[in-house]
Amino acid sequence: MKETFTSLKIEPLSPANWAAFEKLFGPRGACAGCWCMFYRLPNQEFVAGKKNDGNKKAMKKTVREGKPAGLIGFIDGQPVAWCALAPREDFIKMERSRVHKRIDDKPVWSIPCLFIDKHFRNRGLSVALLKAVIAYAKREKIGILEAYPVIPATGKLPDSFAWTGLYTAFERAGFRIVDRKSKNRPMVRWYLGH
Repeated sequence: MKETFTSLKIEPLSPANWAAFEKLFGPRGACAGCWCMFYRLPNQEFVAGKKNDGNKKAMKKTVREGKPAGLIGFIDGQPVAWCALAPREDFIKMERSRVHKRIDDKPVWSIPCLFIDKHFRNRGLSVALLKAVIAYAKREKIGILEAYPVIPATGKLPDSFAWTGLYTAFERAGFRIVDRKSKNRPMVRWYLGH
């Protein structure tokens, strides 16, 4: 049964809550030393950053410089969820993507990654997180949110392959498909005022 997670609170990642982000991502950086830097760095730099906490240091530098990195979600003070969120141009791999090319010249904020604490998965937290992200976008007057979730080809997708989020969660939160170059990874958007 899906829960409502009414106690979910989100806030932008900042130096003040960095320790909570470290706790949520754990010693592996969420997934094999990624630290949510996959889309932000050239591939060679990203791969090198998996060693000696390079990606972690790169994310910490992003946060220290006050650049948008994403939103961290808390339930009863415990970090339980993460949503990467920044202007699309901050994600250089997304800007170079052949599959997810820009469909127009409108300014968009991208959501390339979601991460949910393993104890809170498969309970509806992704939908609650995305609805909280929409509320944040409304407050901040962000006109378009864009994401690239996965539609599993068969059955259940292993958690390690669901880091872009599942399409069903985005659909339930109010996102709509705007581009279908990839059958299993559509581009979805939410528009302010719709």
